[in-house]
Amino acid sequence: MEKGKISALQLAMMMYPAIIATAILLVPAITAHHAKQDMWLSPIWAAFTGAITVWIAIRLHEYYPKQTAIEYSAQIAGKWFGNIIGFVFLFFYLHASGIIVREYGEFIIGNFFIRTPLLFIMGSMILVCAFAVRGGVEVVARLSEVAVPVVIVVIALFVIMLIPDMEIKNMFPIFEHGILPSLKGAIIPQSWFSECFLIAFLLPYVANQQDGKKYALFSVVAICLTLVMVNFTVLFVLGNITARFVYPVMSAVRYISIADFLEHLEAFVMAIWVAGAFLKIAVFYYVLVLSTAQWLRLTDYRLIVFPIGFLILLFGNWAAPNVMELSHFLGTSTPFYLNTVQTVIPLLLLLGAKWRHRGKKA
Repeated sequence: MEKGKISALQLAMMMYPAIIATAILLVPAITAHHAKQDMWLSPIWAAFTGAITVWIAIRLHEYYPKQTAIEYSAQIAGKWFGNIIGFVFLFFYLHASGIIVREYGEFIIGNFFIRTPLLFIMGSMILVCAFAVRGGVEVVARLSEVAVPVVIVVIALFVIMLIPDMEIKNMFPIFEHGILPSLKGAIIPQSWFSECFLIAFLLPYVANQQDGKKYALFSVVAICLTLVMVNFTVLFVLGNITARFVYPVMSAVRYISIADFLEHLEAFVMAIWVAGAFLKIAVFYYVLVLSTAQWLRLTDYRLIVFPIGFLILLFGNWAAPNVMELSHFLGTSTPFYLNTVQTVIPLLLLLGAKWRHRGKKA
């Protein structure tokens, strides 16, 4: 069905924006609410979930090297139960894609295009992503290969330009209330890291399998380091009022003022967000389309790209009545929801695979 091949580095570059795009704007406020000045430590705890999820996906891939999660679910759990598990994955990624598109739309409208209809913002992004998805995994991988280095450089430049406004004293006292606040601050971000299970749908198309496994773990480290750096930056600039902002990174960037000339750089934040959101939506969109085609046993996934895009638009519109309800959902139900589908169910599949292959070498 998918004849394209990607490199191990391209796999890592697809995974990086698939996690970081939404996390970079939302995680600082969420972690600051619980962890206060220890917010920089929360992404490190959260990254353990990403590492475990990647390990589970890699172990499943070793048992079924040429199959995605949809295909080997039926091999492990039987045709009937396997189809049910496959449907759970499909519905989850459809719902998750809708939420991601809604997050993108709410950010753009709330900060820049206040009078633009939400459906137009979301629909235009889905349409652009649809053309990338129709091109196959190689097109999405090459787009990631081009855009991700630019995003990383721009984030680094923002951090450097904010150095004059940083106050290191904002991180003290460290562990004022022990380690528990930083662990509480990691509860929500670790659900983002569970999205690393996306590699289970991409590993079969990596040309060098051994390098693919290494780079998958490397992407978790890169995501963790980026979030730690962003949390440090926001903490040093905003201090103990970080939790009051919906998008702390946007608020921190407004502090940039170099020689009374280089300032008001919010448009660059939007550019990063649009590029990162495009790649994240494209990866989720591609996984959803490919998985649906495999679940329905179609011969070509391109036939359903636009119909599924329409469903994503509907789910994005239905995700929540307003941004406050969406934030409440992300801050309360997300850890249980995301971890159950992307870590717990795959772990059960891995245990089933081990049982089916008992006495055999994986």
